[in-house]
Amino acid sequence: MPKPKPIASSDAEAVVSAMGLEIQNQGGKVDADAIVALAQRARELGLEADDDQELRTVRFELKHDLDKRLDKYLTDRISFLSRTQLQRLIDEGGVTVNAKPAKASLKVNAGDIIEVVVPPPPSKDITAEDIPLEVMYEDDHLIVINKQPDIIVHPARSENTGTMLGALAYHFKYRSSGGLSEVGKDFARPGVVHRLDRNTSGVIVFAKTDEAHWKLGHQFEHRSVDKRYLAIVHGLVEPDVQVIDLPIGPHQSREKGYREKYVVRHDELGKPSVTIARVRERYVLGRRDEEAERRRDEVGKAAATSSLRFSVSPSPSPGWSLPDLPRRVDVAAGGPTNPFEADMERFSLVELELKTGRTHQIRVHLSHNLWPIVGDDMYGGKVLTDEAFGVRDSAIAKPRAPKKPPSPPPNPESRVPNPVISRQALHATTLAFDHPITKKPLSFTAPLRGDMASLVHALRTASAGGEVIAAQGATINLEKVCPAQKR
Repeated sequence: MPKPKPIASSDAEAVVSAMGLEIQNQGGKVDADAIVALAQRARELGLEADDDQELRTVRFELKHDLDKRLDKYLTDRISFLSRTQLQRLIDEGGVTVNAKPAKASLKVNAGDIIEVVVPPPPSKDITAEDIPLEVMYEDDHLIVINKQPDIIVHPARSENTGTMLGALAYHFKYRSSGGLSEVGKDFARPGVVHRLDRNTSGVIVFAKTDEAHWKLGHQFEHRSVDKRYLAIVHGLVEPDVQVIDLPIGPHQSREKGYREKYVVRHDELGKPSVTIARVRERYVLGRRDEEAERRRDEVGKAAATSSLRFSVSPSPSPGWSLPDLPRRVDVAAGGPTNPFEADMERFSLVELELKTGRTHQIRVHLSHNLWPIVGDDMYGGKVLTDEAFGVRDSAIAKPRAPKKPPSPPPNPESRVPNPVISRQALHATTLAFDHPITKKPLSFTAPLRGDMASLVHALRTASAGGEVIAAQGATINLEKVCPAQKR
């Protein structure tokens, strides 16, 4: 089948797709319903979500100087996307001006040709679904949830079911009262103040009223919310406490498989991003008594090499005070993420404090420093199976079966390893903020459970308890979120 031509449009002319669908309202605005129809038609043709871009590529030719920023111009033309969403689309390379990537702040002029890959808008109708929720706190203004992994927060692209919003709609209808704020409803994300990735678990808050939504959003915007995560990463993170201050932007390649990725970028597309990393525990599988001395020697040598890729800014971002932490110089000029094989013998449990909230920030910062999160295959992490620990390990071994007559030993090659964790080992552990209405300080902690708890216990067992670090500024109580197993 020949490839459809890009959708053609102009500033003051009808926008008509190669399939004959008008996708412009009067005044040159893109029609959301027509874009939905295009996405549906693409699915009927058997195209994957990432393969129908040309069907959704809209071209604008400016006839006059408008003295407008690119993001503001597109907000007028594509009204079903918020300015923030359009800025993200621009940052991700979904918009070009005169066939070149552009910044959201670019002033557009007469003669400019703007091409936009318009994402299909998700349905605004949230279907109530009976999906279990672990409610940590709820009142008339907000609700705090301990999110499980493998669930998206709100509808996105073609995924309109199986979301936390659907679960919340059911919760309010049958188990509680009230509903989500109207803020964000036009963009299929009512009540969504912040987000967690599909496979990130932990604490997340939703607003039930418009006033609570705006006031919570103000706290997130001004970085007065304390967000702490725990991650299990490949390798031994050094030093114990560090500030990773590296700009993040979209991956340079727009090929399928790379469009969703982010990387460290030292150009105009890189946005300031700051993460404070504090090591809480380190593990060396099969660790011996002399391991600590050997590791100290290794760390001393590593500090002088150019493989270290983190940076500490001498000028902290406004709005927070830079702690007295070890300084190191950024020695990397960018380049591909993770050109290495993940360390499968040494691991670290890291507490992470976010000072900015970029997409995939923790995952990119850790991976860029050669410490990818376990299970995060997008950024170089590997799935850990019981083979890494030995299947007899008590932390992950199955209960003993009753004794049976001896049988021939199984063929080792026929055994299929069981994954201990197969998603990214990242958990939003604590969230602290002021109640948007009462002003009362609130703090919530979500313990590690399931696969992440099993992984920590397995690592502790396989490394004789591991190395416990008293990191300056750490606030997560490990005895509360992942207590030692009783023997």
